[in-house]
Amino acid sequence: MSKLEQTWFTDCYKSLIDSPLSHWLQTLPAQMDTWQRTAKHGEFDKWCRLLSKLPTTSPSCVDLASSVSIGTENDVDEYVQKQIEGLLKQFMPWRKGPFNLHGIHIDTEWRSDWKWDRVAPHISSLKDRNVLDVGCGSGYHMWRMLGEGANNVIGIDPTQLFLIQFHAIKQFISKSSAPSENIHFLPMGIEDMQPLRAFDTVFSMGVLYHRKDPMAFLQQLKDQLRKGGELVLETLVVDGDENTVLMAGERYAQMRNVWFLPSTAALSVWLGRLGFENIRVVDINHTTLDEQRATPWMETQSLKDFLDPEDITRTIEGYPAPQRAVIVANKK
Repeated sequence: MSKLEQTWFTDCYKSLIDSPLSHWLQTLPAQMDTWQRTAKHGEFDKWCRLLSKLPTTSPSCVDLASSVSIGTENDVDEYVQKQIEGLLKQFMPWRKGPFNLHGIHIDTEWRSDWKWDRVAPHISSLKDRNVLDVGCGSGYHMWRMLGEGANNVIGIDPTQLFLIQFHAIKQFISKSSAPSENIHFLPMGIEDMQPLRAFDTVFSMGVLYHRKDPMAFLQQLKDQLRKGGELVLETLVVDGDENTVLMAGERYAQMRNVWFLPSTAALSVWLGRLGFENIRVVDINHTTLDEQRATPWMETQSLKDFLDPEDITRTIEGYPAPQRAVIVANKK
């Protein structure tokens, strides 16, 4: 394992030692060692070299409470600012954000801050909680969770470019006065995790519909929660009653890996059958062309290309356009 990866994972292990998550150390180090030897992306070492070229700065301020903003443009000279921007563009596409870094606005495909604003008012306080973000992407929501006072934030996602993007941001925050020792990204899926039954809050935002077996996935989420712990589930849904579930054909909004889109009523039944209680639908929202779009930091096709140009209430395949719901529930 390279020195860089070794540092990332060792720091994570240290944060687990005296926590309710300490039993994860029975399996996690061996898994990360296997990942390093067998699963690394062909571009990974190049990305790490680019990461190491990012200049060290001293951010004068960090805001994780209302955004993810690090430093100001006055903290660095124009040359350093252009150097940072050029290196970060080597990690495109940037899908989840936005991030503001020394006056550089990383305008990501998704306005993930809008999603967080819809979720945050409805969840239990994250202060001093151990939090798991399943399918964390580049880590935008993880930083907002830390900004809410979480004790330990762990994000998991098998996409290795997201791991690099997360550490690009963390590299700057770690040089500030903001705490960054208790936030970690692990390149794995939840199916690889032992049932810890120890997290206070588990987030799954934008993952359920990618799973062939949604019930197994929901059970895996439950297996990571302590008794009474809170699940925050955000996913694509369709209108209908408790018997309504759409199974898309080969593609949904041009995505091949979309399986089941339940109604909120059906999803509530699923959660109840699996042993969740206090199940409540706290938000339903249609994704707009302002919330998901192509930008200079994500230049390929985005939502407008996946909708019927004659009727944007339908996907290009004729299904209902993306509608997303947030459901909060507690483990019995």
